[in-house]
Amino acid sequence: MTDGRATPAILGLDLGTTEVKAGLVTPEGRLLAIARAGYGLEVGHGPGWAEQDPGAWWSAVVSAVRALHPIEPIDIIAIGVDGHGPTLAAVDGRGEATRPAITFLDTRSAAEAAELADATGIHGWALGPLPAALWFERHEPAIAARTRWYLTTWEWLAFRLTGEAVAPQVPGQAVPDTSVVTEATGLRGDRRPPSGSMGGVVGTLTETAADALGLRVGIPVAGGTNDAFASYLGAGLLEPGDAYDPGGSAGGFGVYWHEPVEVAGAFVTPAPLAGLYSVGAAMAATGRALDWFRDAIVGGDVSTERLLAEAAATPPGADGVVFLPYLAGERSPIWDPSATGVFAGLTLSHGRGHLARAIIEASALAIRHVATPMLAAGVTVTAMRACGGPARSDAWNQVKADVTGFPVLVPDVLETAVLGSAILGAVAIGANADVRSAVGAMARVDHRIDPRPEFAAVYDRLFTAYTALYPEVAPVMRPLIGAAAS
Repeated sequence: MTDGRATPAILGLDLGTTEVKAGLVTPEGRLLAIARAGYGLEVGHGPGWAEQDPGAWWSAVVSAVRALHPIEPIDIIAIGVDGHGPTLAAVDGRGEATRPAITFLDTRSAAEAAELADATGIHGWALGPLPAALWFERHEPAIAARTRWYLTTWEWLAFRLTGEAVAPQVPGQAVPDTSVVTEATGLRGDRRPPSGSMGGVVGTLTETAADALGLRVGIPVAGGTNDAFASYLGAGLLEPGDAYDPGGSAGGFGVYWHEPVEVAGAFVTPAPLAGLYSVGAAMAATGRALDWFRDAIVGGDVSTERLLAEAAATPPGADGVVFLPYLAGERSPIWDPSATGVFAGLTLSHGRGHLARAIIEASALAIRHVATPMLAAGVTVTAMRACGGPARSDAWNQVKADVTGFPVLVPDVLETAVLGSAILGAVAIGANADVRSAVGAMARVDHRIDPRPEFAAVYDRLFTAYTALYPEVAPVMRPLIGAAAS
């Protein structure tokens, strides 16, 4: 317990692809403390499988929350949550997992997704965990019979905190009719929880969860959302043309627009702000590529900061080196789970700095790749918020501005999903009237970086090479990938 001199704070929990982040945020949006704890991703048990242990999620949440050490006394007045997805967490009535979670990186339920889209008219991420759940019921019926709830990651986290199963909805977003789904496919629709509101109160912290986390009982927990939408909120997106780069381990790009548009390879859904639409795309591993290079190739004895410095000292275009960041297949815009990474243009004159530069440029080229059809569809980008760990490097931010041609805004709080969850917590307890006013009150920009026109021609040529490379390489590599798999 704390006394009356404690600073009110909202606990934001961001259940990411490889780690959970826990942050303490004031109702004004000031970040008081942040902590992280990681977990693994299991792949290879079957074709396209990518699973995680929800027990490891909870252990990481406990570790991260207990590692928070603000420099001033605080009183946690609300908890907000978000998570990666669409991921299926199948649990029993007590919240214990009945099988490993089937993550959004998992491709085994592609046929079920197509079947559900035909039955409901709803496509992509809006189907939530239903495709994986349908695969689960058809292939593991005995385990499915012991399952009470099919939850997303943010629903699962709220359930572990409160004991209440609720499915928060984004205003205006189409939701599959479970009766239609059941009639068309046989899926048990009653295993999806009742609907709630994003930013509404799901329940309060139970004694069991409070004891595990070292918090007081009864703290209100807000209905959450996916980590992309939480990042939209925390990045301060408010108007059409506001865009963001999440900077996470997977990578992505999203922009608000005033109407739905048809964009190949993009997800177009109602935004987490009423009256707007999200035009978004998600990659698979652009954010992890530099870490992979540091740990698996360089050997881990060189820091990320050193690699960034070497990359910054290398000329734009990396003296002709091009990198395809398809280290875990790729989602937008090529949608090929068998795609592989490529370094092209190597010569004896190239060194570590060139490869690091090519990796950094690839993260920006990937954004330009998915943004190009959006722009062709009439969407405009006024500025792009650069978020997450990469945004700590203004050299990296400058590359993104130069490659995309978008002005880059660097938020005051870079862990925007954590801030977005805290924003939902603030709405839940009435600290702000609604989500829009909470974003305006809590999210701020620290500084702006403009693209440098003198490098536009270099990056136009590089983008042409980048987009042409995969179609040429893929037919050559697929037989090798198939042979390795067999």
